[in-house]
Amino acid sequence: MTFSRSALLAAVAGLALVAGANMASAKDAKKIGLAVANLQANFFNQIKQSVEAYGKEKGLEVITVDAKGDSATQVSQIQDLITQGIDALIYIPAGATAAAVPVKAAKAAGIPVINIDRNAEGAPGDTFIATDSVASAKQVCDYIVKKAGGKGNMVIIHGQKGTTPEVDRSKGCGEVIAANPGIKVVNEQWSQIWSQDEGFKIAQDMLQADPSISIIFAQADGLALGAAQAVKVANPDHKIWIGGFDGDTAALEALSKDVFDVTATQQTQLMGRMGVDAAIAAVKGDKLPAQQLQDATLTTKDNVAGFIAKHP
Repeated sequence: MTFSRSALLAAVAGLALVAGANMASAKDAKKIGLAVANLQANFFNQIKQSVEAYGKEKGLEVITVDAKGDSATQVSQIQDLITQGIDALIYIPAGATAAAVPVKAAKAAGIPVINIDRNAEGAPGDTFIATDSVASAKQVCDYIVKKAGGKGNMVIIHGQKGTTPEVDRSKGCGEVIAANPGIKVVNEQWSQIWSQDEGFKIAQDMLQADPSISIIFAQADGLALGAAQAVKVANPDHKIWIGGFDGDTAALEALSKDVFDVTATQQTQLMGRMGVDAAIAAVKGDKLPAQQLQDATLTTKDNVAGFIAKHP
């Protein structure tokens, strides 16, 4: 959904008005809101599980809302969280559109904001916790490009356009492509919710348009699993190397069975705990670093077993 400038300003004003009672922030957090982009995605479910479990350990009430990928829904949900008197907001924007609205509203109400995985352009929270997607995407693309012998026709299935991970993963993979003149990017398309169904449809269309494709970089494991399914249906006469990203639980199992070739396993459990700790610290008034980037681990069939046994 597209927001006009006037609609954005009205939303910010409305959220700030309903949140006036929260202007004086408590020194000890008791209630935090967790606004998640889309719980259909395993990655976001892992963050949710981590935040809720660790929050309980810390004696916090955690209220979770799921935007189901819609920015307008998320703005409304966060308005409701503010009226419920949350002390801090852990926020994963549902998209680039209107992502700044909840941050500005919470800040106007004196509520600290902890962004995980996605930042809000022009309105950063108190800290941004995420994987270093540039470096990790570079590792994934370097792996599949080398496996393909440094040459071939490549396609990219992007995540949701303009979101932090989509931008950073494009940048990281782009560095590999620029360093390998034998690689030709013959097609790239963007998904809406990073899903397996989208990955299948996009990859199927790409393979029908150009059967010579030998490398697929899918910017999320759901997209990679869909792409692998499309490759299986196409039954090409050559190997197609497929790279994903996230370390989703289903994808790790698939990786162990050679369904696709490589991913970057993110530290979802750690990032959830970090989000809770950051929320507690921010409510106390502690100064937080602008960003806290974490490493992801390049994961293949050779080292996937450890991540299946215990996700980081």
